[in-house]
Amino acid sequence: MAATNAQVTRIDALGELRSSLIVFRATAQRTIDEAAGAVSRARQWVRHDQRMHWEHEIRRRLKKLDEAQQELMRARLSSLQDRTDAQQNAVTKARNALREAEDKLRAVKKWDREFDLVALPLVKQLDGLGSALEHDLPKALAFLANAQHALDVYSEKHVAPMESPTEEPTVEPREGDAAP
Repeated sequence: MAATNAQVTRIDALGELRSSLIVFRATAQRTIDEAAGAVSRARQWVRHDQRMHWEHEIRRRLKKLDEAQQELMRARLSSLQDRTDAQQNAVTKARNALREAEDKLRAVKKWDREFDLVALPLVKQLDGLGSALEHDLPKALAFLANAQHALDVYSEKHVAPMESPTEEPTVEPREGDAAP
């Protein structure tokens, strides 16, 4: 048997849900924008900042290696054995520092090549969520507003107005009854 009346208990819950979705949309959109900005900054950091830093370090460390090698040559020419050990250690240290900078630059170049392969699928997922927030959520918000309005209209038509309990029923006297 089909019910003839809807059992609507809280129409305002739709309005509360709608308000919460509006707040969610604003928060989620802001978070997506922040994440996209972070990805862009990370790309900039890898592609430019780190690359330039390690290229500069290589030049600086190469210069330091050249200076250490020249000091070693001068020490060897002067035939001071104890002095050449210190110069040899300086050359070794400078060569290791240069190797480290070259390794770092190779790593940065690898990160640069792989950055988009890793980041772009994630950015596309964020774009999909952003698209849903921009296009689908407004439709859902409109639907909730329309549903709430329809339920308000329905409840006004189908809910009998409550009688006030303080009012006494009025009884009209019948013909022939004595007036009080």
